[in-house]
This record gives sequence, structure tokens and C-alpha cells, in this order.
Amino acid sequence: MPPVEAVEAENAQLRMENTVLREQVAWLRRKLFGGGQGERIDDTQLKLKLEEMEARLEEQKTRKVSYERKVGRAKKNEPPKERFKDLPVRETVVIEPDEVKADPDLYERIGEETTFEVDITPPKLFKREIVRPKYRFKPERERPPVIAPAPPRPVEGGYASAGLLAWVVLSKYMDHLPLYRQEKMSPRWGAYLSRKTMADWVETVAEWLKPIYNYMRRSLLAGDYIQADETPVRYQDPDTKKGKSGEGWMWLISRPGGDVVFDWRLSRRHGELTSLLDGYTGLLQSDGYGAYDRYDRGNDVTWIGCWAHARRKFYDALDNHPREAGRVLALIARLYAFEKRYREEALDAPTRQRRRVSEQRRILKWLHVVIRICSRRALPKSGLGKACAYALAHWKPLCAYLDHGNVEIDNNLVENAIRPSALGKKNWLFIGSPQAGERSAIIYSLAISCQRHGIDPHAYLADVLARVPRMTNQQDFAPLAPSHWKTLR
Repeated sequence: MPPVEAVEAENAQLRMENTVLREQVAWLRRKLFGGGQGERIDDTQLKLKLEEMEARLEEQKTRKVSYERKVGRAKKNEPPKERFKDLPVRETVVIEPDEVKADPDLYERIGEETTFEVDITPPKLFKREIVRPKYRFKPERERPPVIAPAPPRPVEGGYASAGLLAWVVLSKYMDHLPLYRQEKMSPRWGAYLSRKTMADWVETVAEWLKPIYNYMRRSLLAGDYIQADETPVRYQDPDTKKGKSGEGWMWLISRPGGDVVFDWRLSRRHGELTSLLDGYTGLLQSDGYGAYDRYDRGNDVTWIGCWAHARRKFYDALDNHPREAGRVLALIARLYAFEKRYREEALDAPTRQRRRVSEQRRILKWLHVVIRICSRRALPKSGLGKACAYALAHWKPLCAYLDHGNVEIDNNLVENAIRPSALGKKNWLFIGSPQAGERSAIIYSLAISCQRHGIDPHAYLADVLARVPRMTNQQDFAPLAPSHWKTLR
């Protein structure tokens, strides 16, 4: 019979494993059946109770915090008149009363009541006929006829206009419609479009846009602040994996208010990040992935952490550790409340840096103490234990934003930019070849940059694809970047 001490130790180990497994099951259930990922933390934090922190933080029992989103969404209860106020009126229908129509001379008009309905015109293919008259020189009829040169097109010798090319690529990359679905839909547009033909168009569009894409990347790397992230994407490689797909990565770099640049790589290794940033020096903000830390140590770079990632881990532990995780989240909420106030006051970088130091440094000290206490009380493999370990291991980059007024508190801007590609791969599942990954990165870069700058992506691509065939490699492509295009127009 084993000693009592051995049985008690075994029981303690089993209880710990049972607790950790229960937390993992609860986390998985939230991910599979819940209302969304960790970024839905906002509504939950409205209900957090500060409990014992009330006296220390001089707060109310319930702290209400809201986080401003960069892209506004229509309110659910917004009346239709406000929601559709910017739609153009293309048709006006006047309905006269039957009594007036029977004898109009007996009535005089004293006013009107106006209502509206919203209609839609489905996409329709149409032909644009281009006529180039031929002329003969009368005094010398033996001269060759004179005719205007044919306008250059993105697809040489083809029938696709810049507008049609823009529609196809945006349907694929922004509306997440794979080409085979567009092929099935095309008869409703008025004529059949082959999937292979559209695939060739996508390749052609990427080639025309590549000089603009290269300019955008150089411009970002020439600055002193970059936000970075990455997301996995499946791809097929017929040469090496018959019938199987591999895992590639879409890396993403950007900065607040600037363009967004995707880069396709076949791995997530540190060397890929090094070649992506290509000797960049300055401020680099990201999540806690180790490649960023190694790049920070080997280059003249200051690594800025992301509080959204740290906050998300404590949110995941909230159900099983409401008291401890709630305290941490309440303190993080105070940091975000200050950040919202800075945005509302439109502070410049030096002023924001001074305000951060004076108003947030003490909160971060409290937060560090609370996390250390929670870490000592939590099981290492529990959700709370992992959240504490992440925060403490990355404490220096998490606090580095205090000293730089031009950086954000988190990496949410770049995460929002990467979302369309994450949604799209649920529909098209994988990229057809490693070479197609680069084309996807180019088109995503320009389309997402348009969204960031408040530009209609279709209007932008249709205009740019009509311009670039007339340009040479020696010309400046900077005015065609989304950040400058409005000025060009």
C-alpha cells in the first residue's frame, strides 16, 4: 500500500490537472459557441465589479468603460431616414389621389408628404464601343490613312475594362467570392465569364499594381513606427505536395494613418521577419511572438507590446477566476479610458507622452503588483496562470508605449486590417499556389489601404488600372498610392 504522502501528492496533482482541463474545456466552448473572439471584451468590462479595489482606486462599484472603434457601424436602432440619408435619389414617383385625377380643376395643391423606399440595381455587364475614325490626307491621297492609336488596356488585346477587372478582384478579396462562384454568377450579370480567364485577370492586376505596392512598402520602412502582425493561410503546391496543402503566412506591416502592406511568406520563422523589415530601425509594435523579440535584440529597434493581447488572456480566464481576472481587467480598463480621452482631446505626440507618464505610470505599478500576486496564487497551467506569465514576461515592451507619444497602446489597428483576409480564407479555403500568395498580398494591400483612407476601393482600382498602362517604370508611382490618391483626383 503506498504511503499516505504519495496518495495525497497524487490527489493534489489530479485535482490540479482536473482544474486546468475544466478551464480549457470552458475556453474551447466559448470559442466554438460564444459570440466572438477575445475582442468582444468591451461589453463584458461594463459589468466588472471592482470589489476590494473600490477604496484604493476611488471608483464606483461598477466601472463602465467603452472602447472607440475606428470604423463606425450603423446603430441597430438608428431610423432608416438617418441610415440612408446619403443615398442618391435616382427616381421620383408622384402619386395623385383618384379624386384629383378625376377632376383636377376642383383642387389646389397645399403641400405634400414624402416617404422613400430603398431599391437596388443588380450588376450588369455592358459593352463600351470605342470608335476610331480613319482619315485620308486630301492633298496627297497616297499617304497612309490617319487613325488615333488604340488606348492601352490593362489586359493587352483583351476585352476587360479597368472597371470589370476591379470588380472581379474586389469580389474575390473583399467580398470573399471565389472565382468559381463568380463564374456561376456571371450569366446573371449578362454574359458568361470563364474562371480561368478571371484567374488570368487577377494575375495581370497584381502585376500592374506591384510598383505602387513596392512604393507603399518602402514608404513604411522609411518611417520610425511600424505595427506588425501575421496570420496563417493554407496554400497548394502541386510540385511538392500532391493533393495536400501547406501552411503559409500573410505578414502585415502598417502604421496609424498610413497605408497597409501585406507580404506573403512560406513560414513564420525569425528570418522571414528579418527580410520583411529589411533593416528597419525605429519603433516596432506587435504581439508577444518571439520573432519580434529576437529582431528587437539584433537591431536598432524598440519593441512596443500590445495591451489588447494581454487583456484578452485575462478575459479568457474571467469565468474561472472572476475576482482576480476582474481586478486586472478593471485596471487595464483605466488605461484605455485615458487613451480614449487623449483621442477625444486630439493631443499631439509630446503632450500625450507627458500625460501618459503623469497619469498612467502609477496604474501600471498597481497592475504589476496585482498580476504578481495573482501569479503566485494561480496554477501555472490555468488560464489565469498563463495570462499572468504572459504579462510578466512581456512587461517591458507592454510599458514601452509610455515613453513614445506617437504610438498606440495596442496593435488593434493592424489586427483590424488583417481581418478581411481571415474572413476570406473561410470561403476560398486555400491559395492555389505559392506564387498566388504574392498576388493576394498585393491586392489586399491596396484594397485594405483604400478602406483605411475612406476611399471606395472600386473607384480607386478602376482609376489606377486605367492609368498605369500609360505609365513607364521611370515615372513616380507615389501619387497612385491610396494615401495620396484623393489629392490626385
